[in-house]
Order: sequence, then C-alpha cells, then structure tokens
Amino acid sequence: MTKLSRFLSSLVFLLTLCAAICSAQTQPTTQHTIVLHAARLLDVKSGRVVKPGEVLVQGDQIVEVGASVKHPAGAEVIDLGERTLMPGLIDAHVHLFLHPGAEDLQTVQESVPQRTIMALLAARDDLMAGFTAERDMGTEGAGSADTAVRNAIDDGLVPGPRLRISGNAINILGGHEDAIGYNPAQHVLSNADYANNKDELVAVMRQQFKEGADFIKIYETGPDTVRDGKFSTIYQYTLAELSAAVAEAARVGKRVAVHATGEPGTLFAAQAGVASIDHANQLGDETMRLMREKQIFAVPTFTIFEYFADHAATPAQTAHERQMLDLKVQDFGKQVAAGVPMAVGSDVGPFPHGTQACEFVLMVKFGMTPLAVLQADLLNGAKLLGWEGRIGALEPGYLADVIAVSGDPLQDISAVQNVSFVMKGGVVYRK
Repeated sequence: MTKLSRFLSSLVFLLTLCAAICSAQTQPTTQHTIVLHAARLLDVKSGRVVKPGEVLVQGDQIVEVGASVKHPAGAEVIDLGERTLMPGLIDAHVHLFLHPGAEDLQTVQESVPQRTIMALLAARDDLMAGFTAERDMGTEGAGSADTAVRNAIDDGLVPGPRLRISGNAINILGGHEDAIGYNPAQHVLSNADYANNKDELVAVMRQQFKEGADFIKIYETGPDTVRDGKFSTIYQYTLAELSAAVAEAARVGKRVAVHATGEPGTLFAAQAGVASIDHANQLGDETMRLMREKQIFAVPTFTIFEYFADHAATPAQTAHERQMLDLKVQDFGKQVAAGVPMAVGSDVGPFPHGTQACEFVLMVKFGMTPLAVLQADLLNGAKLLGWEGRIGALEPGYLADVIAVSGDPLQDISAVQNVSFVMKGGVVYRK
C-alpha cells in the first residue's frame, strides 16, 4: 500500500469514526435482545457441534444457548443459515503498530501519531476477521500508544477487539530489537525499552504499568541461527533477572510474556514462571516438563515464520527461513506429544491484519487436531488473557462475543478463515 493510499484509507476511517461517534450519542440506552440462529453451534468445551444452534443475547451477555432458546417478545432474530456459531477468535500474539514492509524502518520513518492511526485500522481489520480478543505483544517503538487504542475501543469510540496491551517490549542494550544494523552514530531508536539488570527491569516495568500496560513483554532470546542443521539462540536475561521481573509483575497482579525461541532462554523463562513462551521454536525436556507443571503456554506463531520464508529477499534467505521453519515444525511435534499447553498467536503485523486465521490451519497441518487447536485458542487463550469465564465459550453469563463461519470447523479448520458474522459484547459489527 502506498503512502497516499494509506493516508486516504486513514482519512476515510477518521471520517467514519466521527460519524459513528455522533451516531452513538443518539443511540438508546435500553438493553437490546437478540436471538442468533444457525445450522450449527460449536460447544468448544465438550468438542461437539449442536444442530441447529441458537444463542439468546441480552445487552452484552449471553443468556441462553442450545438447539432452541427462548424468543422473548420484541427480540431481533438473526438467521445465519448454513453456518456455525462459535465464540469470537482470540489472537494471543499481535502487533497492531506494525504493517507489511520494512519492519525496522517503521519506527524511523513513521511518527507515533501516524502509527497509532494505522493501529486503529489494524484493530478494525482483526475484529472484522472474527478476532474479538487479542494480546498486543509490543508496540515496536510506539511506547504506550497502545493504551490509547485499548481505551478508545473499550469506550466504544472505535471498533476493535478486547485488548491486553504491553507498551514497548523490554530488551537489553544491543539485544534482539536494538537497531544493530545501523550506524551507531545515528542513534536510531530501539523498538524496545532498555533494561540491563534486575533493578532496571523493575524500574522499566513500573513505568510501563504507570502508562497502562496490562502485562510485560520481554525479549529473552536472539538472534537465532542455524549451523550444521542445528538451531541455536542467545539468551538475554538470566534466571535471576527473569524471576525478579515475574515477581514484580505478580506484586501488582500482572504477568510476564517472553519472546523466547530456544534453550537455555526458554528454560530460564519456564523456571521463572512466565505466563507464555512465544515462538517456542526449541523446548528441552525439562522446559516442557515445567511448562506442563506450571501451565505455561507455548504460542508457536507459525504464520510469521511461513510468511518470512515466502517473502524472503534472496534465495539464500529463503533457504535459511525454510530451514528455520522445518526445525520449528519438528520440535512442535515433540511439544504436542509431550502435552505442552498451547495457545494460538500469529504475530500478525509484518503480514496483513485480518488474515491471521491461517495460524489455525498451520497448527493442524503440523500436528494438532482441529478441536485441540480451537480449545487452545478459545479456552487457553481466555486464560492467557486473563478473561477465563468471560470469553472463549458460548455459555450463559459469558460476554456475547460470537462469530459465524461457513462450514464445520471441527471437520475443516479452514472454516475459521471464512467469517461472515461478528458480534462483540452484544454489538453486531459484521453481518
């Protein structure tokens, strides 16, 4: 997309937003009752499909679910035909402030206000694709601007998923996201906040919490290399440092997620008790044991690895990315067999927002059943985002986050790529 087309898209969005705000000021405040009807309904906890399926929604909550529900007088009935009703999808690893293109240049070339507008557009695209809840894993240099995006969505000013946000990720000097490919004399901004020891980690975390972060994202490994067919990566924080970060987050009732692709960084993260290990290319036996014991989620993010392999700049880079993905797939099979808890996250941003349901297809392709992937996304995703018992299932008392897809996702997981209806909190965004 050219700069002009991005600007025009942003302008149209802002004009639409202004109209929506004016319209919202005249909307009735009484609760609206809706009955959703479709050929099928996914009961994700039991792993069965109810035929037909109906959901009774009052206000922002689900009141009744089943093959047939009450139809109160005056209720709006939405018949979705030969589709499957299911909970709104959850993406546990997104980057709203990134878009396709030179990832390392976006911080340099684009202002934070510009990137925030792009993030609002990305949030809208993800919602329309059926993702009603997401975890934004770092603004990549836009600081706490994701706080404003989350709050605007929560206040009903703009359409988007429910968000858990982290602000900037945290990184060591010269680490994974520190613009090390540039002339140091130019002082190119890092895409993360610096912290080089336990005291600095705690200080940065407190600042991020002050600015609105729901959780902390830490770069624990990088760069990644493959030599003689073996994957390796450098750890960035010691076990003691990660443990200090986890303890500081726990002090205020929050958690830590790590970018960690391999040992020993993944082991340090598991020993410290983080909430999730994202990417998780390589997990040793002890790491997997600890993840099972502590219910630490692996978030594989296959889509970004496949995207980089398909869009590499040179044949040599393509071969490297393919080798990296092949090794990742091999280790994933071991993780599934070992019973490592999984959640679903795509790392969308470097590839187009709204297309990340491909992650479900890849996780099935590489070894999980459709039901296991859906439970990893909806049930484990709700736990990881801290909304267990509120989202991730169609049950009375849950928030009315409901989508409809063509086909039966238990038979063909690619059905989640064909979302035709989106409701979040009882509000219909796509029909």
